[in-house]
This record gives sequence, structure tokens and C-alpha cells, in this order.
Amino acid sequence: MSSPEAQEKTAVGDIDRSMYDFRYEEKEGEFFRISKGLTPDIVKKISDEKDDPPWMREFRQKCLGIYNDLHVTDWGPDISGLHIEDIATYVRPNTKMQGSWKDVPQDIKDTFEKLGIPEAERKSLAGVGAQYDSELVYHNVRDEVAKEGVVYTDFESALKSPEYADMVRTHFMKLVKPTDHKFAALHGAVWSGGSFVYVPKGVHLSFPLQSYFRLNAKGAGQFEHTLIIVDEGADLHFIEGCSAPKYNVANLHAGCVELYVAKGAHLRYSTIENWSKNMYNLNTKRARVEEGGTIEWVSGSFGSHISYLYPESDLVGRGARAEFTGVTFAGNGQNLDTGAKMVHLAPNTSSVITTKSISKGGGISTYRSAVYIDKKAEGSKASVSCQSLMLDSQSRSDTVPAMQVMTDKADVGHEAKIGRISNEAVYYLMSRGISEEEARAMIVSGFANPVSKELPLEYAVEMNNLIRLEMKGTM
Repeated sequence: MSSPEAQEKTAVGDIDRSMYDFRYEEKEGEFFRISKGLTPDIVKKISDEKDDPPWMREFRQKCLGIYNDLHVTDWGPDISGLHIEDIATYVRPNTKMQGSWKDVPQDIKDTFEKLGIPEAERKSLAGVGAQYDSELVYHNVRDEVAKEGVVYTDFESALKSPEYADMVRTHFMKLVKPTDHKFAALHGAVWSGGSFVYVPKGVHLSFPLQSYFRLNAKGAGQFEHTLIIVDEGADLHFIEGCSAPKYNVANLHAGCVELYVAKGAHLRYSTIENWSKNMYNLNTKRARVEEGGTIEWVSGSFGSHISYLYPESDLVGRGARAEFTGVTFAGNGQNLDTGAKMVHLAPNTSSVITTKSISKGGGISTYRSAVYIDKKAEGSKASVSCQSLMLDSQSRSDTVPAMQVMTDKADVGHEAKIGRISNEAVYYLMSRGISEEEARAMIVSGFANPVSKELPLEYAVEMNNLIRLEMKGTM
């Protein structure tokens, strides 16, 4: 009989959740934390801290007014447990953004080391931005990438730079408008951090760029803004990672992503969100795709107490394409309402939505999508496939698709499947010497495989590990 050390370890029993749940306490003098709540004075204080240009100061206050006028939606999961008066909307470490890991404060550097960000940068990334609470603490891009004219910088630097300030002002919150919903307005009022990317015409990056967002602060919010512009014929893969430790009070994430894909350009936007289960994740993401351009979304949603997340693709040019591939895992105490929206506004456009949702331990997973095909979008095609897997009788999975087709010269299809793990498949694997727990984990990983194979290697491994970890205790 082999020794325990020689036996193959199972990810179910051996993964250490502390990879995400570790945290460092805010030490006096090392962090600045703004007062809780949301008032004109607090918004002004954020502008003062960030030395906003006059137009941004005015924009923030306008967004605050819109926020106060709008009501919370009543069609999604209940977010009555979120009280903005208890949220600190701006928390930053007292350190400047660095271009070398050795200059980042030790606690913060340790955090990102544990998450594997420096290692990933060394192996396979063209550039990295690391945000800790409300501000970036590290940013770097390879020299050869910069020489090609690619701009990858923190959002505040782009906002204030002579070269890109006009570009930022032209595009900022033009796809996601403050009037879209209450939390878009909140974002406009208190946004901080995030990334700005511009890829010039015809430039193809052979390695991805990555931003990682870590919310360490208790009872705080993170409101980063990501703006990416991929010019004509250019190609980019951008990776976004998110995580936070668990607290016994609510945290809030209300970031915003705006993606501009020009004529003939291609952008892949990959995300793994592993927020803690006290997080309200109310994120907004939208892309505008010109003639012959392509946007690919790859999304994994594993954390948060409540999620509202529906990336939107506006296909405004002839032959524009959009693909959304996503997986959602809702465990005990989680209600994840996710999906995608495709808007066809030009002829011969196409969209594909493929999602997998998994729920266990009483978790609730809702797939919600919308496909709109305008009367001008003749010859367009749209395909939607959503599959849900429930691991026990306490869990729930719902599908809420909507389609509005304004022309009869379009090809539209929808497929939905909801089911449970087959006992026959579990027994078969057990007959081969595999434990029941591991057998169930293997089945779930196989169910999610079409998504994981689309992710960058490190994130695919992370996603499968998270799924296998969550399987513990489902029997």
C-alpha cells in the first residue's frame, strides 16, 4: 500500500481557500479611507484626492444627482442588504503606483505574490496592472509592446496626459451612460482606478495584457473603470482577474468596462471573478463593434453574494461579430444573475451566446439574456445556448431569455437545458475506484470544460480548481 504522501492528492481536499481569503489589516497611517456614505462633500473629496480636471469634477456631481433620482431595479435578486451609507467608496494605500515589484509595499506585494500575478507576468503577459482597493499600486508594460505604439496605463494617467486626455473624455461613459441604471450613476460619481488601453491600427499583440483587481478593505467599494480602444485591423487579448477576502459585512463592486472595437479589429476579453461571498457585484460591461470587427467575451463568475452581470455587445457595423462564452457557479448563500445582451444594428451581423451555470448547496443561478435584431440588420444571425446543472434538490436554476427580432430576414435560434448529475455516471466512475466526491467533481469540471478551454492556461486551471473545491460537501 502506498504512503499518504505518494497517493495522488485530490483538489477537493487539498486546495487552500486562504489563497483568496487571506487579508492584511489596514494599519493606521498606511491607508487613506474616506468617510462612509455618499454625499456631495464625499464626491468632492474624491475629486480633491485625485486632482480631477474641472470637467470630471462636474461629471461626478452630475452622476450623483442621477444616482439619487434613480430607483433600484425590482426584477433581479434582492439587494436590500446593501446600504450605501455603510460603504466607504474610496480607500487607498499611502503609496504611489510603482513600475517595479520591489518598490511595492511588502503587505501589498505579498498579496499579489500569493495570487501569482508576478509569476504570470514573467511567463506570458505583455503588460500587467495591479489594483489594490481604489488605486493601482503597480503597472508595467514590455518595452517591445510600447515601441509598437500600444498604450497601456492606469486610467488616471491617461485622463491627465496631454496625449490621451481628449481621447478619454471623448469615450468615457459614452457606451455605459450614467442614466442606464442606478449603479452606473454611482460608478460615474465615485469611480477610481482601472486601465486605459489603446492599440494602434494594424498592431497584433502576441501576448495578453492583464489587470488584476483586489479589494482588501472591509466595508468598502471598488469602482474601477476600464477603457479599451482597439483601432482598425488591430488585435488584442485582455485578461481581467478579481478577488477579495471574506468579511462579515457587505462589500460592493460596481466597476465599468467600455470596449471600442474598430473596423476589422479583434478583441478577446477574458474575466475570472472570484469575489468573496459578502460581495455585491453590480458590474457593467459594454462593447461597440464596427464593420467586420469581432468581440469575444470569456467569463467565469464564481464569487459574490449577489451578482448582476450582463456584458452587452452593440454590433453597429456591417458584418460585426460577437461571441459570449460564460460559466457561473452559485454555492450556498449565492444568488448569481448573469448572462449577456446582443444588439444587432447593422446587416449581416452575427452573435453567439454559450453559457453553463452550476448551482449547489441552495445556490441560485439565473441565466438572463437579451437579443435584439433591428429592422436594418437584415441577414443577421443569432444563436443562444444555455445549460444549467443543479447538484442537489435545494438549489435552483432559472432561464430568462428575451428575443426581439424586427426583421424576418434573420436567422435566430435558442436552446436551453436544465438537469442534475446522473447517478449512473457517478456509480460508473465509483466502480473504477474513484470516490463519490471526486466523481461528482469530475462530472462538473467536464460540464464546464467548453468554457475553461477558452481561458488562458492559468485561469483555466484556477477555474477548475475552484469548481472542484466548491464540490466539497455536496453529497
